[in-house]
Amino acid sequence: MKEEILKNKEARAKKMMLLFALLSITMTFGGLTSAYVVSKGRPDWLEDLILPISFTYSTLILFLSSFTIHLSKFFLNKPNGKSNSLKFLILTFILGIAFLFFQFDGFNEFVKNGYYFAGSQSNVTTSFIYVLAFVHILHLIAGLIVLIVLMFRLQNDKYQDSKLGFTLGVNFWHFLDLLWLYLFLFFYFFG
Repeated sequence: MKEEILKNKEARAKKMMLLFALLSITMTFGGLTSAYVVSKGRPDWLEDLILPISFTYSTLILFLSSFTIHLSKFFLNKPNGKSNSLKFLILTFILGIAFLFFQFDGFNEFVKNGYYFAGSQSNVTTSFIYVLAFVHILHLIAGLIVLIVLMFRLQNDKYQDSKLGFTLGVNFWHFLDLLWLYLFLFFYFFG
């Protein structure tokens, strides 16, 4: 009985730590996008900035990765589903790498069009976009590390008794997907 209570408290603590991390990340991006909106009143603000098509592709890829990680979790809960779960987890990781590729392709397009992060040819509009996207990319790299941990633990049968760690990792990945969707729509409609 005591062991069960201890496990429940530990699980609740882990869920709360993830929740606090997600709230912290949300506040960071809320602050950055608020600063973006406030800065739109500047005389040097670019009004005609169009997002690179690569950002649209990366958004679609991230949606697909949300579906594949959902399938991974679905198969984890099925008898003898470990193999399929691992396959979809690996596919999610590959899609995460593809997302990064298209992000950097989009930034290359920015540079080709003369939009720089810093320097004499830069402006505050593109600097904000670079900062917001790069901060998201850093979090996505953290998400890729989480996926590697999930794959390793799944391969080594660490999710036999409790699937909490897997669920928390999946929730973090879904959060990153939603965060990018927010940023993409924000730039699309308010950029």
